[in-house]
Amino acid sequence: MKLFDVQLASISDVKSFVNAACLQPFDIDIVSGRYIIDAKSIMGIFSVDLSKPIRVEVHGTDEDGQTFCEAIKEFIISE
Repeated sequence: MKLFDVQLASISDVKSFVNAACLQPFDIDIVSGRYIIDAKSIMGIFSVDLSKPIRVEVHGTDEDGQTFCEAIKEFIISE
């Protein structure tokens, strides 16, 4: 599992993030407070506070995590 934080500042950022997540064959979650949401759910992502960074959990191999990180590198703020 790979963990990192992202900042999604606009609607187009959320759309790009979800599109990249949907292309992956493994599970990806976002964690905001005590909520865990499927990163492939655009409605789920809009239900959390996007003014703060959100934690991303990639449930796959290290190679899977690296592939996904490359796809969304513009949103990553810490690994």
